Amino acid sequence: MYRILIVDDEPDIIQLIKRYAEREGYETVSADDGSQAIELCKNNDFDIIVMDVMMPDTDGFTACKKIREFKDIPVLMLSARGTEYDKLFGFEVGVDDYVTKPFSPKELMARIKVIISRHTVQKPEENSHIKVGGIEIDTLGHNVYIDGEKTDLTAKEYAILLYLTENKGIVLTRDKILNAVWGYDYFGDDRTVDWQIKLLRNKLGKYRDTVQTIRGVGYKFEEKT
Repeated sequence: MYRILIVDDEPDIIQLIKRYAEREGYETVSADDGSQAIELCKNNDFDIIVMDVMMPDTDGFTACKKIREFKDIPVLMLSARGTEYDKLFGFEVGVDDYVTKPFSPKELMARIKVIISRHTVQKPEENSHIKVGGIEIDTLGHNVYIDGEKTDLTAKEYAILLYLTENKGIVLTRDKILNAVWGYDYFGDDRTVDWQIKLLRNKLGKYRDTVQTIRGVGYKFEEKT
């Protein structure tokens, strides 16, 4: 049975999510602030965290960042605000998905299902290392090195880079990237890809231009010469 940690300072929101999650067969644990969520994650394992952004004491972004320091648990963030800045910042600290309040509980459950399935099912790795110029990807350890120096990528940034390098020289549409990285049932829009690509490029440093924008279509990875 999959376990969901629900973190929100609104009891009604917690109860709503609990009711739908338990109806789907999930086990639920709840917390009403970020600090409590961090402590719960230190001593327990969860398959996903559904967490509000704006909370007293410790906000959702801060809690997500701290949890990422010691556990790899996917996070679906809830927020009453849906600005581009909030989404970009959320992706930067490792958020897997972002839902704006008010939300449809059925859609939320569908998103949770997709995130859990993609996080628990690992594809077999034929090659443990992919090296393209100064970029090296350790597919077993999920680590990326730029000119021999390890760089910290979020799970989504890593997945996008891996997908692009595996299809080097091929133009990939935003829909293809969404399907490959988020899953066919993802409910977001293709701007999500643009936000993640922007963050990935920043971390690639002098190799940022290896991820090329193909106007009106999508993206292509080309080795820098």
